[in-house]
Amino acid sequence: MLLVVSTLKDYTLVANDGVVGTISDFLFDDETWKIRWLVVDTGTWLPGRKVLLHPSAIGQADVQRHELPVTLMKAQVEESPTVGRNQPLSQQVEAHLCDYYGWDRDWGSSFFGTPAIALPLAAAPDFSAAAVGDVIGAPDHPDKGDSHLHSIAAVTDYHIRGIDGEIGHVENFLIDSASWGIRYIIVDTENWWPGKHVLVSPYAVQEIRWSDRQVRLDVTRTKVKSSPPWDSIRMFDRAYEKRLHIHYGWLGYGF
Repeated sequence: MLLVVSTLKDYTLVANDGVVGTISDFLFDDETWKIRWLVVDTGTWLPGRKVLLHPSAIGQADVQRHELPVTLMKAQVEESPTVGRNQPLSQQVEAHLCDYYGWDRDWGSSFFGTPAIALPLAAAPDFSAAAVGDVIGAPDHPDKGDSHLHSIAAVTDYHIRGIDGEIGHVENFLIDSASWGIRYIIVDTENWWPGKHVLVSPYAVQEIRWSDRQVRLDVTRTKVKSSPPWDSIRMFDRAYEKRLHIHYGWLGYGF
């Protein structure tokens, strides 16, 4: 099932023995386009502390109750390795968390991977930590963050530019609830094509320019305008997805 990622923000995370907190952000890998971590606001339970949870610990969303089950006990979360404040999340800290919980860091399939999406990143800042508002990193190596790990909140509103000009801005993301992979970027075409939204696969992403908050695509504005129309998640099905991929010449997600 595909979910609009913003609808999951503020969902309550419920462990086996009680509430852990709420989702405040997601951190994704710009090579595999998978959600690698959920950033959790623990509220008054662990005041002043943010917790990172791996998607493999998350069960099926209860959309009626706005809850996500977590296959952990609260004591496990409370005693988990401390993530620092105002530092980037390092690979060392990620490995420490995975070792503590017994998580597989490479869990979840990806249709992309490094060979398919080799993004040319120009001096990418460690904005994942800044956007999340936490100090996330190894205290002995505070400057060695993972340059491929970034915040969904930070990338939202980035400008989208095609081969021949502006297309719009990043409004949201569609993620696969089974693999926690980002399947599509939802683009608001704003002034260029008023009132329209289009879906763009990470296959189309050529470059993310952190310096001027811009995502560059390998498609033209004409190609975008002639793409299968899309209005909401309600009209999204396998037939529409196939038409979309045929139109752009993208590889299919299992079809």
